[in-house]
Amino acid sequence: MSQMSPNQADAGRVGMISLGCPKALVDSERIITQLRTEGYQISPDYEGADVVVVNTCGFIDSAVEESLDAIGEALQENGKVIVTGCLGADSEKVLEAHPDVLAVSGPHAYEEVMTAVHDVVKPPHDPFIDLVPPQGIKLTPKHYAYLKISEGCNHRCSFCIIPSMRGDLVTRSIGEVMQEAENLAKSGVKELLVVSQDTSAYGLDVKYQTGFWNGRPIKSHIQQLSEALGELGIWVRLHYVYPYPHVDKLIPLMAEGKILPYLDIPFQHASHRILKDMRRPAHAEKVLDRIKIWRDICPDITIRSTFITGFPGETEEDFQTLLDFIQEAKLSRVGCFTYSPVEGATANDLPNHVPEDEKQDRLERFMEVQADISAEILSSRIGQRMTVLTDDVAEDLTIARSKMDAPEIDGVVYLEGEMLEPGQFVEVDITHADEHDLWGKLVEPS
Repeated sequence: MSQMSPNQADAGRVGMISLGCPKALVDSERIITQLRTEGYQISPDYEGADVVVVNTCGFIDSAVEESLDAIGEALQENGKVIVTGCLGADSEKVLEAHPDVLAVSGPHAYEEVMTAVHDVVKPPHDPFIDLVPPQGIKLTPKHYAYLKISEGCNHRCSFCIIPSMRGDLVTRSIGEVMQEAENLAKSGVKELLVVSQDTSAYGLDVKYQTGFWNGRPIKSHIQQLSEALGELGIWVRLHYVYPYPHVDKLIPLMAEGKILPYLDIPFQHASHRILKDMRRPAHAEKVLDRIKIWRDICPDITIRSTFITGFPGETEEDFQTLLDFIQEAKLSRVGCFTYSPVEGATANDLPNHVPEDEKQDRLERFMEVQADISAEILSSRIGQRMTVLTDDVAEDLTIARSKMDAPEIDGVVYLEGEMLEPGQFVEVDITHADEHDLWGKLVEPS
């Protein structure tokens, strides 16, 4: 074990707990990067930390409960706790449950977090004692990383309180985003997962102003951003894409192999009446037409989505409309959740809330239909040759992902009898499938 320098040994040690979505994870990475830049050490446990930062989630009630429990545990185990993140936007709720926390701030409040840390333990005199790599400190495996391109959201979906926590859309400059992406690629990252609250709205708030990367002008627009990211020679995967008309222009980039043929679009429902109550301006008929056009342009496109069952006022007819939609759309990857009232969401005031047992019944019926669709889609892959990215090993197999699969939310490709290092692109022949995952055999180099 290498010895720390005296200055390192004396440096303050900060523990970090990161909860919630990938966008919150990026916030945590930025905080850790700043901590390391100022010479702090990151503690892997409560006992060795001078203070603990808890980055919270507050999207739904279960996330609030998880965040409050994490704060309570940190207080019990360490005693010095700084709270930030989405739940921190409601400081009264945090302080009511845990009045002993040292400070509370909302999401992407990096300066407030650092100020609070400084109040507990001063930074080393020489902030450059430990050099931080250009790509910053990442909490993901070395071979993939999340790239957050904006903060906040301009939509006011009736079931969501994120805008009240994270504010309206604020676009990061395209030069800054591309520099971060380039640094990540140079550090060995093989896959970038582009995230924000509304990825396709990138640049809307700044009227798609022109920025510069490597001396050339680029507009702050998702199409030009995707084109530039496609030049890095790594996988680029788009998440949380709201189906604006200009999303159609991304599909040719996928067909040309510049970005992954993968769209994560949270459609939420298919009933026009329910979508109206959700304040989601989408029509199932138009969506089906667009999906057909997308598949004509890029036959291998993977469309991922999430849906809500049991939204207030949802009738059996509305639910059947949703089932009909997913049977016709045949989406590759789908998640579904029962409606959960979130404090502050306007949907709570809608009439005719669906009983919990009915919500659960509809969820199970939905997932049964989608399981059959998924099994059919995956079975069609048997006999195909695919490029996969290795993620991990377990016992006598390697766990990898295809272009169809985002980490932690989609399926995987199992390579039995292989023990491959993470972060490799390899060719495999698909041998069999179930309703979630694929199995493949490594193609030996000729």
